[in-house]
Amino acid sequence: MDPTRQETGEISGTKDKDYNLIWFVEQCLSNVVRLEVYVADAERAGDSELADFFRRAQAESRKGAEQGKEHLRKRLSG
Repeated sequence: MDPTRQETGEISGTKDKDYNLIWFVEQCLSNVVRLEVYVADAERAGDSELADFFRRAQAESRKGAEQGKEHLRKRLSG
C-alpha cells in the first residue's frame, strides 16, 4: 500500500465522514477524562480560576460528544 495515499473507506469499510464522526466523539470523550485530571491538578494547587476554566472546557467536550453521538445515531439508524 502506498503510504501517501489516504484511506477513504476502501480498506476499513468505513466512509471518511463516518470515521471522522466516530473519531470526533472519541476525542471529545477522551478530553472529558483528561480534563478531570487537569481540574484536580488545579484544585490541588489552589487555583480555582484554572479549575473552573477546565470544568467549562470539560462541559464543552461533553456537549460535543453528545452532539456527535446524536449524529451517529441518526446516520446508523437510517
